Amino acid sequence: MATVNIRRDVSDPFYRYKMERLQSKIEGKGNGIKTVVVNLNSVAQSLSRPPAYVIKYFGFELGAQANAKPTDDRWIINGAHDAGKLQDYLDGFISKFVLCKKCKNPETDVSIKDDKIVLDCKACGQRSDVDPRLKLSTFILRNNTSTKGGKKDKASKKARRERNKDKNDSTTNGDNHSPGDSNNSDNGDAEDGEEALAANSDDELTRRIQSDAQGIEADIDDDQWAVDVSEEAVKARAKDLPSDLKRSLVLDDGDDEAGADGPSAYDELGSWILSSAAEKGGAAEVDDVEIYMKAKDYGIESKHKTLAVLAQTIFDEKKITKQIASRAALLKKLITSERHEKAFLGGTERFVGKDHPELISQISPILLGYYENDIVSEETLKAWGSKASKKYVDIATSKKVRKAAEPFLNWLENAESEDESDDE
Repeated sequence: MATVNIRRDVSDPFYRYKMERLQSKIEGKGNGIKTVVVNLNSVAQSLSRPPAYVIKYFGFELGAQANAKPTDDRWIINGAHDAGKLQDYLDGFISKFVLCKKCKNPETDVSIKDDKIVLDCKACGQRSDVDPRLKLSTFILRNNTSTKGGKKDKASKKARRERNKDKNDSTTNGDNHSPGDSNNSDNGDAEDGEEALAANSDDELTRRIQSDAQGIEADIDDDQWAVDVSEEAVKARAKDLPSDLKRSLVLDDGDDEAGADGPSAYDELGSWILSSAAEKGGAAEVDDVEIYMKAKDYGIESKHKTLAVLAQTIFDEKKITKQIASRAALLKKLITSERHEKAFLGGTERFVGKDHPELISQISPILLGYYENDIVSEETLKAWGSKASKKYVDIATSKKVRKAAEPFLNWLENAESEDESDDE
């Protein structure tokens, strides 16, 4: 079955949210002509919405009668409507009733409270109201099946669980898409939330991945530049690294990928980046596409802990402030939730606070670089600066890092205040 990106404006082949392309069948003739949406159940399940919502939206948009309670599971709209036309209308439904208003990811659940329809985003934690003036909004409120007090619609939750199961199954079978389960992935799972690259837009890195991925795989056997990435070779190179490159990668709370009898996927990725940097003459020489493809090989390109590793490995310590902009495309592709942002800041805290304490005085310009390049959101930066934590470094070091960050944090507060004053 052909699939398309849930957000069809996103051409990224690595975009994780997919659905079947709508299929329609026109039956009857004359005044009895009708359109059957053949695979509406599957499409609605991918969107975590009841199929009744979708079929009624089509009916309202087309000005045609639509059966929202079929007894034979045949979703019918009166009149003749081709699949391409319905697919275009589906884009409108997704924009208004599925996508988060903040991060534009489809990881939302519908909840109804006080006669308001709310989209609860599992990717960034945003709760946004659906426009109550829409005809479908009235239909949803009148046919609300959620329990009293605003709990999430059961059908929506069931569809979401089934979608997550399908994604996990596809990942287990080697599919390129990351799992969407809220306990396993870090975009759809949003283990804490998200201010992300809007649903992985077609950025520079994506275009490079598209054009270079095949070349990278083909060239891995090229002795001219290839790096042996076998487990034995990675371990050997890690042991031989200069002392100033040996770092203890921060993985504080364990993970399914961390094996008790050997290095975790995160250890392997970090060791590979460090050894590649040592061989090539610096972290800046390790290409973004190579890093992304390597993380993908290990199956951790969507994990938040990957960002903690990258914060400690992809920058040359003496040039970090100058290298942030050049790494922005890679980081924005991988940072897809608030938890990703927090992990990246935690890795940075470890990098400057423990690995290179001489860089503590540079934390303000480093954070400014993250902010200006849209790598970490203002909200996450403020939350990080408000409280020291022993999650990534000892509490004394954490306080020292935040103390050094005060010039940037004060600037962030004052800049917001000035903007509000200008608005008045």
